[in-house]
Amino acid sequence: MGAGKTTIGRQLAKRLGRRFVDSDHEIVARTGVSIPTIFEIEGESGFRQREAQVIAELAAMTGLVVATGGGAVLAAANRAALTNSGLVVYLCVPPRLLHERTRHDHNRPLLKVADPLARLQTLYEQRDPLYREVADIVVDSTGGGSQQMVKLIEQEVRNRCAA
Repeated sequence: MGAGKTTIGRQLAKRLGRRFVDSDHEIVARTGVSIPTIFEIEGESGFRQREAQVIAELAAMTGLVVATGGGAVLAAANRAALTNSGLVVYLCVPPRLLHERTRHDHNRPLLKVADPLARLQTLYEQRDPLYREVADIVVDSTGGGSQQMVKLIEQEVRNRCAA
């Protein structure tokens, strides 16, 4: 949620000559409605079921760079699918910076609360250990631009794939 997964994933896929897929965009394409609308109609649990189905399908494919939604890591089935499908990169961003990046974005249903920063802190505390559990590569996403992070990730991916 605001970590730069889509931006960095798209750039990384281009550099690696792979197809890029954003799981949230895939859900929107399949349903024909926005994620806030899915949350409104089906709640978070309905969205998470759709997300798990998409992630399972994407994980079964090869040659992709996939960006998942920030909460995808909450489901054990998603963590297993991601772990078994390839290298997992965790873009670690502290809550305060996430707040700066997302504070004007009204398409984030989980942040439609009285104190979005506190919500981000709670989400970070829930998700960070899970991301670290499944991540092959952890990238501190606080400094430098996206191009710098993409180059770092690309080099790490190439090193691991050559081994």
